[in-house]
Amino acid sequence: MLKENISLSQLLTLMINFLLGSAIVVGVGGDAKKDAWIAIAIAVLFGLGIMLFFYFIVSRIPGKNLFEIMEYCFKRPIAIILSVLYIIYFLYLTCRIVRDFGELIASAILPSTPIEVISLTISLLMAYILYLGLEVLGRTSEIFTPYLFGFLFLLTILLFASGNVNLHELQPVLGDGVQPVLKALFPTLIVFPFGELIAFTLILPVVTNFKYCLRVSLLGVVIAGGLLLFAMFLMIVTLGVDALLRSNFPMLSSAREVSIGNFIERIDALVVFIMMLGILIKGSVFMFAGLKGLEYTFQLPYRYFSLPVGMIVSVFSILISVNFGDHWQEGLELVPYLLHLPMQFGFPSLLLLALIWKLRKKNSNSSGKEMKF
Repeated sequence: MLKENISLSQLLTLMINFLLGSAIVVGVGGDAKKDAWIAIAIAVLFGLGIMLFFYFIVSRIPGKNLFEIMEYCFKRPIAIILSVLYIIYFLYLTCRIVRDFGELIASAILPSTPIEVISLTISLLMAYILYLGLEVLGRTSEIFTPYLFGFLFLLTILLFASGNVNLHELQPVLGDGVQPVLKALFPTLIVFPFGELIAFTLILPVVTNFKYCLRVSLLGVVIAGGLLLFAMFLMIVTLGVDALLRSNFPMLSSAREVSIGNFIERIDALVVFIMMLGILIKGSVFMFAGLKGLEYTFQLPYRYFSLPVGMIVSVFSILISVNFGDHWQEGLELVPYLLHLPMQFGFPSLLLLALIWKLRKKNSNSSGKEMKF
């Protein structure tokens, strides 16, 4: 298999865009209403712990990804069964992300364009990037991330300059008590987006200077969490809670509030760029994780599967739900409990226990042999 490597800066930008991804498209923490920013701030702390958890698994056997660690712990037949489950999981999440993008573009930007065309276009783009390799994805993220910060900064200035910001929308803090914050936090904010970092168990092993991976990964979680918190702050003070909860794409709705002298208006392109970059990177990372699973299962380079998988993703992104309401309900009520919790924390916890036991057994055997010698 062709050896690939990405730099620490590319890892950082990949992680930032991955965590923003679809979270900034649909908004997160809405159940907490005015206190959504508090729920996100607490979720960032959990996100740091989750990143430590996944890093601890990968760092036990440097150079091996999630699927190879499964083989080390359970032998290949069982590892293949688990790999198939994770392939389906990763590709299903890719389909959901593509559907989010399709709904965004079809309803808000290009209403006359069929959603099938939009889904096919973004899926083939992701497949082409991954066909070129993970390094190309890393460079793409590295090049465009500065624009993300620039556009978000510009959007903030324009919103405040237009006079549509009302800081009183944040008050009263914890007016409904702690319960709404806890409801928004568990399990939704824990599994989405921070629990989805399990996909990086396929990327961390190929990062150069692996010893610095942990601090860079934690920095990425903090930066992305800060951006999510700031984006939610902007949405609340611009739209108010009622409009925020009614909007399918609150970030886009916030941008449409910009109006300076009836001249600077409709700056949708800034927000669409931020959303598109996040969707592209997050979808590509999940697709890469699924492709690495296929590579492990069939012992063939993952590039062979990129185009067929891209076509499959484009089709199933349409078939997974009837409409956006169904898609939204499925993502909030079913996916966190039936998929995210077992795949992000259930199986990895068992894997970690098996890995620790296996390594201790190996160390005890080797020390026993040395003493015998």
